[in-house]
Amino acid sequence: MSEPNADLLIELVRRASPSGHEAAAVAFLVDWMRAHGLVAYVDSAGNAIGIRGPERARFTLMLLGHIDTVPGQVPVAVRDGALYGRGSVDAKGSLAAFAEAAAQAALPDGWRVVVAGAVCEETDSRGAYHIRDSFEPDACIVGEPSGVDRVALGYKGHVWFRYTLAQAETHSSRPEPSVGALGAAFWHAVLSWSENANQGYERHFDQVVPHLNAINTRSDGLEAVVVMSISFRLPPRLAPDDVRAAIAPLAAPGARLEMDRGVGAYLGAKDNALVRGMVGAIRAQGRRPAFVLKSGTSDMNVVCTRWLCPLIAYGPGDSHLDHTPDEHLPLDDYAAAIVTLRHFIEHLEPAAELAPAQGTTLPAEQRGDL
Repeated sequence: MSEPNADLLIELVRRASPSGHEAAAVAFLVDWMRAHGLVAYVDSAGNAIGIRGPERARFTLMLLGHIDTVPGQVPVAVRDGALYGRGSVDAKGSLAAFAEAAAQAALPDGWRVVVAGAVCEETDSRGAYHIRDSFEPDACIVGEPSGVDRVALGYKGHVWFRYTLAQAETHSSRPEPSVGALGAAFWHAVLSWSENANQGYERHFDQVVPHLNAINTRSDGLEAVVVMSISFRLPPRLAPDDVRAAIAPLAAPGARLEMDRGVGAYLGAKDNALVRGMVGAIRAQGRRPAFVLKSGTSDMNVVCTRWLCPLIAYGPGDSHLDHTPDEHLPLDDYAAAIVTLRHFIEHLEPAAELAPAQGTTLPAEQRGDL
């Protein structure tokens, strides 16, 4: 077994790639994959794609990471055995580990591995939508920081709304509520609805969580306007349209409520060969595997709407460091993730044993207490 090193990861983190500006990092990763035995290219959406294995292989393992980051510069440095830098945890650590493992592994007969570095995961996920429509894998691991001994089985959904209310300007001595007060009243009604909707659901993953992103008022002396940005983290039992139907009646007369974008939650099963394979790979490194459900969203929420294969998320790092000025990844964890992923790839079962996905974004008539 070759000794993994962090050169790929360090150089990838050094190439800043906030969403929409990933080209330099994509080009570097594609060049690296070509130099390490993968057929690699930049697709029409700007994603980095690398493929190893027979073109007409019966089975495909998708290793789907993302190469973009949120904005903000974190000085790149290696200190005390950890790599500091924007994207080290979220999620270039996972993506680089995917590429290293795919390049090093001895592929089982009948399998090919696709490494995908998707663009714009932190914004509109257009890279993942393109990948979703371009491949039909038999199994998929999404690259997100779960910790080297944990497998993520699901992600909450997410939906955004824009609330706008305009009314004629009045003197502050009048008893009528201002647009700002009406906006605040709508927000409090949303909080009350969320609290009621969460009755009986103790687990955080099963709760709807509202967030007031922004509230602003303006006036030209004749008309006053309030604009609010509101988002919700969603459990599997609620789809974005369910939330819109629930909160629309809470809006003040004349208000406009627009749903910007949304994705449903995904909850996968523990009992399939993909999960068993990853659990076995973690145990093979002398670690105790565990499962986790994530309160954020990922490209898993996008691809699950079309891919019926089993899905999990895995990658090194502490997700609590995502998007923070202290983002850093212990390099020992990065190396351990590569070894674990390589073991997983080398022990892939026939795709017939993987079984269809046991979790998905469920239609309304099938949603229940998961």
